[in-house]
Order: sequence, then C-alpha cells, then structure tokens
Amino acid sequence: MHWILAVSIFFLFVSSWWMLGLPLPSEVFRFREFPFQLHKNLGITLVMVLAVLLYVRFKHRPAPVTSEAMRPWMQKLAVADHVILYVIIIACCVSGYMSSSYSGWGTTFWWLVEFPNWGYENEALNILYSDIHLWTCWALLAIMAVHISGALYHAFLNDGVVRRMLRL
Repeated sequence: MHWILAVSIFFLFVSSWWMLGLPLPSEVFRFREFPFQLHKNLGITLVMVLAVLLYVRFKHRPAPVTSEAMRPWMQKLAVADHVILYVIIIACCVSGYMSSSYSGWGTTFWWLVEFPNWGYENEALNILYSDIHLWTCWALLAIMAVHISGALYHAFLNDGVVRRMLRL
C-alpha cells in the first residue's frame, strides 16, 4: 500500500502540471475534462487507500525497533513525520475535492458513480480551496523530501531500520 500511495502521489503531481498546461475548455477544446477527471478520481482513490493503510497500521502495529542506531528522538521524529504526511495527504485531497465542488464541474468516480456536488458554482470559494490545495501540495512535497531523506539515511547507515520497514 505504501508504494501504491507513493506512485499515485507522484502521478498526481505530474498530472497536475500537465492539466494546468492545457488550454481552457471551449467548444473546440473539450479534451481538458479527461485529465481533470482522472486526477480527481486518483485523488479520491488515494484517500480510500490511505484509510485502508491506516486501518491496517492501527490493527497490526509496526514491528518494534531493535536497532541501537534508532534513538528515541528519531522514533518520535518518524512518528511525527508519518502523522504529518497522512494529515497533509488528506488535506490535499479534501481541498482539491472542495475546489472542484465550487468550480461548477461535477465529479464522476471512475466514470461510474456521480459524486454529490457539495458546493455550487462560486469562483471565490473555488479559488480559496484551490489555493489551499496548492499550498498543501507544496507542503506535501516538503514532508515527502523529509520522509525520503530519513529512509535514505537509514539505508546508507545500514542499521536495520530499512529491513524493519520492508519486514525482511
């Protein structure tokens, strides 16, 4: 599940830059709808996968740390990193969905289920949630850099923490 989340988040960042580079929709350019729906569908699915991951994580606690290299402050930092990571992922997805709700464009989940539009077409609220979405995405990139740096630190240290993460 970790890698499904990681690859999905990477795709969401790449697709957002692609989407925003497309021309605005008009009678001639209707193709912009597909990448936006795909982006929204992946974001909604990401929240569902994260919910399952959190359920499994709370149901089956991680293996205990046995390495002397993992000091208590590092354990606290790792827990804080994960909590912040999960909160920011949810904030990104919720703010993106709320922006979409106030944009006037509906969301059809994987082109099968029409999601309710919680809002109405309101440019000011669309921009507000869009800005929140943008800044939470930048925050997500920053915390992901910290997360990856921590994993690389332990991989190069070869202190057993990476083996514990991979359950080897």
